Amino acid sequence: MLRSAEVMHTAVGDVDVAYNTLGEATAPPVVLISGLGAQLIAWDDAFCEELVDRGLFVVRFDNRDVGLSSHLADRPASDPSAETAGAAPAACYRLAQMAADTAGLIDNLGLGSAHVVGISLGGMIAQILAIEHPERVRSLTSIMSTTGNDQVGRPTDAALALFLLPPGEHPGGRHGPRRALQPHRRLAGISDRRDRAARAFDRAFNPQGIARQLAAAMTTPDRTEDLRRLDLPTLVIHGADDPVIAVSGGQATAAAIPGAELVVIDGVTTSPGRCGPP
Repeated sequence: MLRSAEVMHTAVGDVDVAYNTLGEATAPPVVLISGLGAQLIAWDDAFCEELVDRGLFVVRFDNRDVGLSSHLADRPASDPSAETAGAAPAACYRLAQMAADTAGLIDNLGLGSAHVVGISLGGMIAQILAIEHPERVRSLTSIMSTTGNDQVGRPTDAALALFLLPPGEHPGGRHGPRRALQPHRRLAGISDRRDRAARAFDRAFNPQGIARQLAAAMTTPDRTEDLRRLDLPTLVIHGADDPVIAVSGGQATAAAIPGAELVVIDGVTTSPGRCGPP
């Protein structure tokens, strides 16, 4: 049984951040950053409870534009498919601002600093947090992510086609995410995610927000040289067969960060619909 799962809110600049905390506030904190379009519930309760049992204070939250955090509907919609025409998509914010949201959450909770774990897009945010707010990060774990160098971590053609669908083209309604997950599951070989997708849909559904997050990722420059200047304990985890961010993205991340440990797990993949722990 989780020891706390109440959703709370805090203001970080003009963004309202929804979060919850699990465990004892006096324990070492770990902040979990979700991937593209994923809500805080993407971090499985059982996984979080195990972290608590190991003596950690767990913080998970909804990134801007997803879940119960601010939906920036007053900002221009993004169309990631613009990339197919050779143009970068318009972005109304950058990953650096999403990293600043995380830093603000750490500040508002009075943590000072935390162990930071990010997956996929969350891994990119975590890297930028370590680069731009190093005093907030005790250690960095980057899962199934990449450096921003467009020569590494590239998705398969099938995965890219799913990402570049214009917002709103997936089937609608509560059962839409269940149907939309079918190609994701074929890509990644992941077991049934229907209940997870339905739960996320019922909690909050904001496809335009996901498109804005994707635009932020696609317009963020290569971090490789900045990563070379990091000085903190770092673990990089990647699935050997990930179709969404190829394992070369994790390998490049570990190669860039001095002293980083790389763990490549055979047979482990992720998908656009799976942004929780591997």
